[in-house]
Amino acid sequence: MRTIAARFCPYLWRRTPINSQPRRFSTSSFGRDEQTIEQEAERKVGWLLKLIFAGTATVIGYQIFPYMGDNLMQQSVSLLQVKDPLFKRMGASRLARFAIDDERRMKIVDIGGAQHLLNMLESARDDRTRKEALKALFAISKSDAAAVVLHQAGAMSIIKSTQESGEDAEVGNYKSNLLSRFQDLSFDIRS
Repeated sequence: MRTIAARFCPYLWRRTPINSQPRRFSTSSFGRDEQTIEQEAERKVGWLLKLIFAGTATVIGYQIFPYMGDNLMQQSVSLLQVKDPLFKRMGASRLARFAIDDERRMKIVDIGGAQHLLNMLESARDDRTRKEALKALFAISKSDAAAVVLHQAGAMSIIKSTQESGEDAEVGNYKSNLLSRFQDLSFDIRS
């Protein structure tokens, strides 16, 4: 017995295991074990949480951003009232970017932006200020209703009295585009 025990002792207390294949007792018939099932469940829960977050952010964005647009339009019109030409140019540039559809163009006209742009154009002393005012007026005049309001406010005479620029050809370009826009709407240019 001692001889048998002496032969088996090295096998029983060996530090390196004998080549044995581990057995999986928790395998299903499809070959998935618990770890892959847990990873898939965590991935699905992660996507669900991402979708809930994206939906919440979208709803909040639709509630907040329209008010920010109105406030920015009002602030841009307020910038036109400042005496510094730099701030006037910034306000006119913003209004030109906001005037992307008829609703926003009419909103600019309703809050007084068109009249302030005409005042800015009339009192402009440099070409850059004239260019930004004409650019914003051209963007607003793309709406027929806004063009009618501009014509009633005396835009035709103010635009015609604008000085031509020797340095900046865009001033003349915007001026001719505005005059042709009013002519397309069958307003009398001579008025």
